[in-house]
Amino acid sequence: MSEKKQRPHLPERLVAERTKDFEEVASGLKTDDAVAEAKRCLQCKNPKCVAGCPVEINIPAFIKEIAAGDPAAAIKKLKEKNSLPAVCGRVCPQEDQCEKNCILGIKGQPIAIGTLERFAADWERMNVKPSPPNPLSQRARGNKVAVVGSGPAGLTCAGDLIKLGYQVTLFESLHLPGGVLSYGIPEFRLPKSIVKREVEYIQSLGVELFCDTLIGRTHTINELFEKGYKAIFLGSGAGLPNQLGVPGENLQGVYFANEFLFRVNMMKAYKFPEYLTPVLIGRKVAVFGAGNVAMDAARCALRLGAEKVSILYRRSRTEMPARAEELIRAEEEGIEFVLLVAPTEIIGDENGRVKQVELLKMELGEPDKSGRRRPVPVPGSEFKLDVDMVVVAIGNSPNPLIPRATPELKTEKWGGVIVTPEKETSIKGVYAGGDIVRGAATVISAMGDGKAAAKAIHNYLTK
Repeated sequence: MSEKKQRPHLPERLVAERTKDFEEVASGLKTDDAVAEAKRCLQCKNPKCVAGCPVEINIPAFIKEIAAGDPAAAIKKLKEKNSLPAVCGRVCPQEDQCEKNCILGIKGQPIAIGTLERFAADWERMNVKPSPPNPLSQRARGNKVAVVGSGPAGLTCAGDLIKLGYQVTLFESLHLPGGVLSYGIPEFRLPKSIVKREVEYIQSLGVELFCDTLIGRTHTINELFEKGYKAIFLGSGAGLPNQLGVPGENLQGVYFANEFLFRVNMMKAYKFPEYLTPVLIGRKVAVFGAGNVAMDAARCALRLGAEKVSILYRRSRTEMPARAEELIRAEEEGIEFVLLVAPTEIIGDENGRVKQVELLKMELGEPDKSGRRRPVPVPGSEFKLDVDMVVVAIGNSPNPLIPRATPELKTEKWGGVIVTPEKETSIKGVYAGGDIVRGAATVISAMGDGKAAAKAIHNYLTK
């Protein structure tokens, strides 16, 4: 129980091995290590960690079950609040949320909450046979609710609503569910078998799933109401890539990160020629951006055969928004960080292919609205870097299709759907959350929005 004990580190594959394939980098804890870590928890009477969890998990309760050697009870407790524990245990930034609030972190190391969540979820996956889809919607007496988008926001909202007794239909535009969990996060960080299992759990509760259904085209919002849905949640994500706004972005060899990662993850370009999805990889790859998506793109390019991959970022290492563990893993794998630079042009050869990027050196000024120091150009500091592939990973804007098809749906100038604190849009009975509201954000923030929207929809339908 001593706070001086060191928290466990997840075992990781050797760099020389993991950069040759797309298998998961980190493996989970062994049972003895998980129990020992769980026993460090102080079981606070007023647990600060819970306040830091966007999906309101009773963290001390599930950890207590692990400490008692009962992972089955732990996963049951987790799923009372979180329908995607195996996902969260892998990609949720616990260090900035629940673990940040852990009392043990004041003088020592906080409890490894995310690692223990992953342990419980993985125990279930390895020991419990998944339940088949439950046709609960055929007998449920509650109102029909439509959930648009099967990413983290939609899956969370659907899971919470079905538990409240509603008939829930989940609409996904792509041929496979999962949203960004499927197309955006590489296999080495989040295996697709994990996503598949989590979606199957949602279906086992009774949620009806329709893929290849593009709301805004296949059905409009008004048509969903006409079909008898009493409320609608919009969780269709942020699929519109932000551009650098410099000459040369249309050259051959320039990718936007969501296109590149979609080809690699959803269309399995990394298994070419088994899957006939070619993806052109340069010898020298430049990735603009420093978030998790940029790290994912850089590490994918490395695994696909690039000889040198560079992250180009206009601020310093301190301001990089990616998770610390992803920065460390990228550096371990040989990704180069070129900091305090901004692009002025992408330069092509006589065949219209990328051959260089022109960069301008920056220095940090006063903090901006984000709280990070603002990058300021250094006049006359331009220089060129030889590259033959560029990935632009500076964020995405909300998918514009539904707002364009629904003029009465109010949006911000940058495209985000405007919602109240209860996630209600300008249309009565229509709620929204996740990246369609926030722009590109974290998986757990989207899940928190889905949970909040489910509560609001329940209040709306029970007035």
